[in-house]
Amino acid sequence: MAISRDDVERVSLLARLKLSPDEVQRMTTQLTAIVGYIDQLSQLDTINVEPMAHAVPLSNVFAEDIVQPSLPREAALASAPKHDEECYLVPPVLG
Repeated sequence: MAISRDDVERVSLLARLKLSPDEVQRMTTQLTAIVGYIDQLSQLDTINVEPMAHAVPLSNVFAEDIVQPSLPREAALASAPKHDEECYLVPPVLG
């Protein structure tokens, strides 16, 4: 499938990109090559290939949860510009 100059101009308009005539020509050539590679991939037999989200196995490393004493309320509120005895005071967001 070839990408036409009109396709590139339409997509650049939708993306709000201002491309020069040279850039439109270059993008047309490059996008046609990219779509050609995708066409090659679509011809591969992938029936026995297991779907994956990532090419290499990933694992998350979490720190151990350790219960520790928290900061005293007075110390937490000490640097707040406005507060009462319990909470930070912030201006209302909704009218």
